[in-house]
Amino acid sequence: MRFVVTGEWNRNSMLRMVLLFFLVYVLFFWVTNWAVWLTRMDLTPDSVAAYYRGDPDAEFGQPPRPIASLAEQSHFHLFAMGILVMTLTHLLLFLPTALRVKATLIGLTFGSALLVEACSWLIRFVGAGFAWLKIASFLVLQASLLGLVIALLVGVARPVRNAYRDSEA
Repeated sequence: MRFVVTGEWNRNSMLRMVLLFFLVYVLFFWVTNWAVWLTRMDLTPDSVAAYYRGDPDAEFGQPPRPIASLAEQSHFHLFAMGILVMTLTHLLLFLPTALRVKATLIGLTFGSALLVEACSWLIRFVGAGFAWLKIASFLVLQASLLGLVIALLVGVARPVRNAYRDSEA
């Protein structure tokens, strides 16, 4: 991190290459997020609710998601998304961007990631009405992840400023 804080990363091509490859990896993750979502449901509340609460009218009768399945999904997602979001937002701190913009993007990313996971449980056990919140939080998460990746790609492509000297209060 010393290289990023001091601005030396401008001259460290290996560090910039590692960050570039990481961001490409995150872009592939972003695309597969969409693929996973759209192979299971669409962006309508009815399809999201049916996925979690079951659909007895489906061709073979789709049962509700079992607690074990939700727990396993949450166990993996909470850890993996936490690490990914922490890494991306931590790197955002080193970009010369207004603190308000950084704080907003950090809050949106962490908040939407947590809501996406919480809504699975809420839809299944509280009510189908939370499907709207699941869709909205998924869209906000996807937008914020893409925004972070683009901002960091720009930072890698044009690493000429220092975030600590150039950020607005």
